[in-house]
Amino acid sequence: MLLTSFSLRSRSLCRTARNVCSLNVMSGSSPFMPRRIISKRAFTRAVGSRLVLGIETSCDETGAAVLDETGFILGESLHSQKEVHLKTGGIIPTVAQRLHRENIAGVVQDALNKSGVAPRELTAVATTVKPGLALSLGIGLEYSLNFVKQHEKPFIPIHHMEAHALTVRMIQPVPFPFLVLLISGGHCLLAVARDVDDFLLLGQSIDEAPGDTLDKVARRLSLVKHPKCSTLSGGQAIELLAKEGNRLKFSFKTPMGQYFDCNFSFAGVRNQVTQVIKQKEEEEGVQQGGILSCVNDIAAAAQHTVASHIAKRTHRAILFCKERGLLPECSPTLVVSGGVASNQYIREILKIVTDATGMHLLCPPSKFCTDNGVMIAWNGVERLRAGKGIMTHTDQIRYEPKAPLGTDITDQVKEAAIRTPSLKLKISVR
Repeated sequence: MLLTSFSLRSRSLCRTARNVCSLNVMSGSSPFMPRRIISKRAFTRAVGSRLVLGIETSCDETGAAVLDETGFILGESLHSQKEVHLKTGGIIPTVAQRLHRENIAGVVQDALNKSGVAPRELTAVATTVKPGLALSLGIGLEYSLNFVKQHEKPFIPIHHMEAHALTVRMIQPVPFPFLVLLISGGHCLLAVARDVDDFLLLGQSIDEAPGDTLDKVARRLSLVKHPKCSTLSGGQAIELLAKEGNRLKFSFKTPMGQYFDCNFSFAGVRNQVTQVIKQKEEEEGVQQGGILSCVNDIAAAAQHTVASHIAKRTHRAILFCKERGLLPECSPTLVVSGGVASNQYIREILKIVTDATGMHLLCPPSKFCTDNGVMIAWNGVERLRAGKGIMTHTDQIRYEPKAPLGTDITDQVKEAAIRTPSLKLKISVR
């Protein structure tokens, strides 16, 4: 059980411990890696500290966490549906809904138990209500509304993408405004974060998201049958095999080169890769469902094309922001988050862009890039601090499967028609 009070001396010792301990945001020793402790269990809890329970069910992860207002993780729990959906070849909404319903009460109780916090001690409950799979969002919202009614707590509805965008501020105090790139299995967008609830949308995917593309390529390559990839998601499998492949063996065209905006398109990449897979299956006499001998090279080339497309649109967004004065002149920051942000190759490609443009690149630790209750609780903390979006009456709250992020200025980006200088997006021949 966590203590609810402590002496000034022990409080000082805790602060010292927090300053001494640290967590690398990325592996290696790159100078852009911020360092700050992420404690799963605070040494103690300050008297009067406000506490937020966060609940996440927007897709296929049932997550819950309890945070204090300093960002300390007092308790967290996560139930992943990944293995179930790997067997079915993709997320089936009704299956995801059933699994959320079966697990949400246990996940929330587990987070509360780990935190040593009773429901009566909570200041508020924050829950993802948009965007996401309708059936999944519905389970989280229904449970949360019953919880806040039972325990008489305020409710904070959370925009899933805003939560991803602000997660990095739990790791270190990144000031507004900053540029954010959100890349996941369901989204791909560029925006300027100006405040907790104030975003400018610069560009987004016009068809599918990069994580979805990589997952579909992995399924077409039958990577679930590969001995190294049977328990990995599609994107993880592509990244793993790409390390042993040569991307130069195949050439895929980077999309939308003729459009000088910051929107994305990945469906064309997937179609190109699919055609090559069909061709190689015919050449090697491999039936669909078998493993090609060149699978590593295809994975490497597909990953590089996706990474290059993301990098080029991000490059234009940076130049647009600098031209319009949307970012501070001193140490402007690019934050990259979302599930695909865990991909180290994509991070390295983006580092080339930020180095060339004088930007500071920040990524949350990989475990906080994917969906989780911690990021929802943290977004609740941010809103609680700012006094924004805190609901005491919940009768009119509904979930929203589709929800835009912030104010759309994509037309302004298009009108600016900024041409990006060529960059050598080369890490290694893989």
